[in-house]
Amino acid sequence: MKTRKPVREAIIFSDGASSGNPGPAGIGVVVIIGDKKIVLSEPIGNATNNVAEYRALIRGLETALKQRADAVNIRLDSELIVRQLNGLYRVKNEGLIPLYRKVCALLKKFGSYNITHIPRTENSEADSLAKKAVQRVNR
Repeated sequence: MKTRKPVREAIIFSDGASSGNPGPAGIGVVVIIGDKKIVLSEPIGNATNNVAEYRALIRGLETALKQRADAVNIRLDSELIVRQLNGLYRVKNEGLIPLYRKVCALLKKFGSYNITHIPRTENSEADSLAKKAVQRVNR
């Protein structure tokens, strides 16, 4: 009889921010696995808001993989990115296509994943981390 190992699920809240669109940009990520919480706030140079959103999600997924998560529950306030990743919208912007493909490749490394759109009010910690990172661009 085979026993299934327990699923190690990560909850990812991520957000990107840009001042100027494009302009100085930053990412904010909160990854929760069990009782462990990992918080990231990083400047990413000049970028559009959507590029920052994708880059934040990529960092969140990479962090979950490093923590050996085998399932992810992703919560984003970017309706565009949620709809693109759930197949409801095509990715038309040339600058987003490689980031979209990178996210898709990372998602395949998990046994399961779920991507949910949440109101900005439910993503306030990642939003705050992203905005703080913008302030550190070009310092």
